[in-house]
Amino acid sequence: MAFTLSVEQERELEAILSRYPNKQAACIPALHLCQAANENWVSPEVITFVADRLGLSTAHVQGVVTFYTLFNRERPGTHQVWVCRTLSCALRGSDQILGHCKKRLKVKEGGTTKDGKVTLRTAECLASCGTAPMMQVDKTYYENLTLEEVDKILDQLVAD
Repeated sequence: MAFTLSVEQERELEAILSRYPNKQAACIPALHLCQAANENWVSPEVITFVADRLGLSTAHVQGVVTFYTLFNRERPGTHQVWVCRTLSCALRGSDQILGHCKKRLKVKEGGTTKDGKVTLRTAECLASCGTAPMMQVDKTYYENLTLEEVDKILDQLVAD
């Protein structure tokens, strides 16, 4: 089935296109808009849609999607948990936090829980080095984490 945007989302796309000197420059924001409109993932239909609307090859759009980690190439869980693994977080225990999340959620990095509620991911830097270790859940940062705090966060996600 072909991917389409709502009337309001089409207006948003037109506003995005008007801000850039050419359509190719709008590829990333167009993909973000379409990902949000498609249950938070970039399906092959989304890639075709963006390529057609921007006059780009599907190979170019696919290259953008595979290069940037913020584009989901598979349908993610309801919540996405990103554990920061950069040096500051690693020195302050992010490996233990990641291991704890894997054990609690019963998934590997990149995996989604069986109930579809949580996808566990890692990031090289979430720009919160002074408050390490940290993780991002959807769009919320949790900083200076302990394993007990991680348990509370995960309990809430699983309960939702």
